[in-house]
Amino acid sequence: MISRRHALGALGAPLLAQGPRPKRPNIILILTDDQGYGDLSLHGNPHLQTPHIDSIAKEGAQCTRFHSSPVCSPTRSSLLTGRYNYRTGVVDTYLGRSMMRPQEVTVAEMLKTAGYRTGIFGKWHLGDNYPLRAVDQGFDESLVLNGGGLMQPGDPPEELTGSKPSYFDPVLSRNGKWEKTKGYCTDVYFREAMGFISKSAKRPFFCYIATNAPHTPLEVDEALVRPFREKGLDEVTAKIYGMVANIDENVGKLKQHLVAEGIDRDTMLIFMTDNGPQQRRYNAGMRQLKGSVYEGGTRVPFFVRWPAAIAPGSVVDRLAAHIDVTPTLLEATSAKTTAHLDGRSLLPLLRDPLAKESWSNRMIFLQWHRGDAPEKFRQAAVLTQKFKLVNGSELYDLQTDPEEKNNIAAEDPGTVRQLRTSYEAWYADVSENGYEPPKIVMSKMAPTLLTRQDWRGEKASWEASGIGHWEVRVAFAGPYKVTVLFDEAEEGTTFEATWLGKHELKPGQKRLDLPAVKLPVGPARFAATVAGPKGARGIRYAYFLP
Repeated sequence: MISRRHALGALGAPLLAQGPRPKRPNIILILTDDQGYGDLSLHGNPHLQTPHIDSIAKEGAQCTRFHSSPVCSPTRSSLLTGRYNYRTGVVDTYLGRSMMRPQEVTVAEMLKTAGYRTGIFGKWHLGDNYPLRAVDQGFDESLVLNGGGLMQPGDPPEELTGSKPSYFDPVLSRNGKWEKTKGYCTDVYFREAMGFISKSAKRPFFCYIATNAPHTPLEVDEALVRPFREKGLDEVTAKIYGMVANIDENVGKLKQHLVAEGIDRDTMLIFMTDNGPQQRRYNAGMRQLKGSVYEGGTRVPFFVRWPAAIAPGSVVDRLAAHIDVTPTLLEATSAKTTAHLDGRSLLPLLRDPLAKESWSNRMIFLQWHRGDAPEKFRQAAVLTQKFKLVNGSELYDLQTDPEEKNNIAAEDPGTVRQLRTSYEAWYADVSENGYEPPKIVMSKMAPTLLTRQDWRGEKASWEASGIGHWEVRVAFAGPYKVTVLFDEAEEGTTFEATWLGKHELKPGQKRLDLPAVKLPVGPARFAATVAGPKGARGIRYAYFLP
């Protein structure tokens, strides 16, 4: 007689018959940017309908206790390596703190060794220059934006591409070369991804679609915004919901494409988001927003559809996180790695949501704040299936208090001590290799575009007044053709930079072109400033073309 546990999944969902292991799946991983847990009709949003995204959960499994980091780059590094972001060198989202160490092994590299064709479409956000790019880290096909989003300082300048940064017809990097695309950015990513899928029909593939929507600056077609504005929503929320509606429409097209290609049953389709919402709106009653280690900042949707292996309507309530995605994909594909992984495969739970005894003692650690390195207990959380310790001093029982309203630390000092001890051991472990940033390598392999996204220093910022430097290693002496871009010079303004010397600038001058510059081989710190009557400031871009 079949036991109830093996006859029924969570909430009565029937499990697939226990038979031969399904064939290795194709994998599509969709990651959206700043879309909160509440930005789905499945999670009770009263204004937004997301039927296609919801269908991934309804036709497969949803993890209801899934967490990411509070901000995007840390989530992405953990997602793609199965390791806590502090191990990878990624501590923040900008100013040189979001570059992943090139020796990290990504899931794309792991799957390539198992015969998978790999592609990324959208946002990488783990390094824009060699050897840190997606195309250097295991992706056969790469169509990505620079930095953390379009219309940010990491975007390639109009002076070099001939096109202004925009969500519409964006200039993207295709396998390391700039290309002006046609259409709205999210539409471009999905269209290109579907083309990649069609070309991969004869071998298994890993397709990573990482949208920059619904992240600011909230550029979106007016026709998508109007229905939400007419509901009386504020302009920001209306634009965000319009962007999410566009994502949902593209998910629907993608699902239809899988059916048309005849690979729907054998494709694992994953949907998740990188952190909580940036702006206040419906968030299913959770506390705070993006950037916070409270539930509103880190608890995100995680849906998996794989018709050949996962029963529809499955619900997994065990604690899980971004670090679990890579181990899950490795088990599903029988791919191997020698890398140390912090996560564990969710596949046993996805196939049988009641098989959860071994997950009862699990802990997840999350932390983020601005700065070049973490600080112990600052913006940090320890999660178990029942409890959550925030900043080493606040304790919440998530089973009875999911909104984190009642700090019970004084009532349960033993649990506080236990979780603090576990956190301190984790912190020492992930900090073992320090937080020295990886260096941008200047070589024949690719041009180098130095932007304010990756510069460092106490005065480094995205503001016009910022001054910073870049940590580099020169592998090729040159010569290089160098173009430096800066804000308009005034009378009496000079430019000075490492290797490039000092130059008098003409009033109104915005760029300096040097046709043949030789560089000393080895590690270096490149710094450049423009000094005039109003003081010194940093440059906007430096472009080195070997």
